[in-house]
Amino acid sequence: MADLFISYAWTSTAHREWVRLFASQLHLLGYDVKIDEQVDYGSSLSGFMQEVTSATHVLLIVDENYVLRAETMPDSGVGIENRWISGAFNNKPSTWLSLVFVQNPLCKVPAWLSSYSPKGFDFNSTPEKNVFPGSVQIDEIWRWVEGLPASKGHATSLAEVRKRAARIERIDAQRDPANYASPALRGRVTFRHNDHNHFKVGNGEYEFKINFGSRSHNSVYVTIYSGLIAVGLITASSYDRLSVSDFLRPGRAAEPIVGQSVVCMNSDGALCVITIDEVQPEVNAQTYVSPHVTFSYEVVTAD
Repeated sequence: MADLFISYAWTSTAHREWVRLFASQLHLLGYDVKIDEQVDYGSSLSGFMQEVTSATHVLLIVDENYVLRAETMPDSGVGIENRWISGAFNNKPSTWLSLVFVQNPLCKVPAWLSSYSPKGFDFNSTPEKNVFPGSVQIDEIWRWVEGLPASKGHATSLAEVRKRAARIERIDAQRDPANYASPALRGRVTFRHNDHNHFKVGNGEYEFKINFGSRSHNSVYVTIYSGLIAVGLITASSYDRLSVSDFLRPGRAAEPIVGQSVVCMNSDGALCVITIDEVQPEVNAQTYVSPHVTFSYEVVTAD
């Protein structure tokens, strides 16, 4: 079901381009917009009538040519559309249909609508007076679709709504798990561990979700809280990588300092060794520095 169904006349190429641009603006606001040229008129039930009756709102783009076609050309696309729209109109709420007046300075309407006085939005331009429609009219249409009062005494401007939406999207993008993953079996990464609850390395049976926590200026916690089965501090300066599991401990965390390594075991029993290369504590000053850790890792495989 479309949020908006738009009916208009193919007056000219320029007019069709204007309608397409107008529809794209409504789409950017988040609405599902259906345009009449996308409809198959072949069946009264499966074509246009179904699209009209199921749409939450119908918007007529009324230029002077639209009125002419609606009144004198019953077999034209506009004539057919108005026949179906007028048939559904009386069974719909008063807010279902509205009009956009463009290239129609007298705001003429099809004859069947003249007694209803439907809500309309004036998109007529007056170049000689430097008057052009724009964001104000788009805001009015948004308020109509959302069922908000025309009075903006307590309104949040559309510009402010879009700013808020952009803030949310930026944070969502920063929280994307793909930002905190390295599928390679070995590598070196820097992870701001207050931004996400774990960093994922490897893939498949060799996947490890490593959780870090701040400890001191040169040390971090490496915990099992993100799904690891066990961790352990590697205390030997040299070791056989195939027997590194000897360093695993039943506790919930290891506390390596810079230069030390930790072995991690996942739920498949696979092992990964991480080495702490750098620790940056949080700096709460005028120039804020987020706490982060730089670590190298290598997944232990049978090869």
